[in-house]
Amino acid sequence: MHKIVIFASGNGTNAERIIKYFENSSLARVVLVVTNKSDAKVRERAARLGVDCVVVTAKDMQDADRVKNLMTDYGVDLCVLAGYLLLVPAYLIDFFAGRVLNIHPALLPKHGGKGMYGDRVHADVLACGDMVSGITVHWIDEHFDRGCTIMQGYCPVHKDDTVHTLAQRIHSLEYAYFPVAIEWALEHWS
Repeated sequence: MHKIVIFASGNGTNAERIIKYFENSSLARVVLVVTNKSDAKVRERAARLGVDCVVVTAKDMQDADRVKNLMTDYGVDLCVLAGYLLLVPAYLIDFFAGRVLNIHPALLPKHGGKGMYGDRVHADVLACGDMVSGITVHWIDEHFDRGCTIMQGYCPVHKDDTVHTLAQRIHSLEYAYFPVAIEWALEHWS
């Protein structure tokens, strides 16, 4: 059985959905949540669902041996970024041998890159006048939002949309697609 670690920086709604999706799976299980913020709501969600959660700050992330030992201790073989706002260091990408998945709240490659997260992405989509938006699940590399795409989900952008209304549709896509994309990736990697 595959063991998944989820890295998250905030509320943790995607992390919760992923944990629940795999809780009765024979393919994989979420065994650890890592957050860079001690006050992140994802900590409460993980605790309620019986999954260990560890705070690893940006400074702590510089200690490669500590982080790799943590991953080894839990036996994780897939890293999932679910609203994780830090650049994953190259040593961790190497440690997972290219098995780090991310979700982005837009259709990459447009509206991606450093600083493009959350409401900033939706505001950019609206400012550009895009008629379609969506989500992208992708493998990561050492750059923000530039790894190979696994799956995309689409939704219309309405003329009267606000950042909030567009974000709601995007969140619905994330909840529907992200766990399925993770499952697909686990079933198809060689």
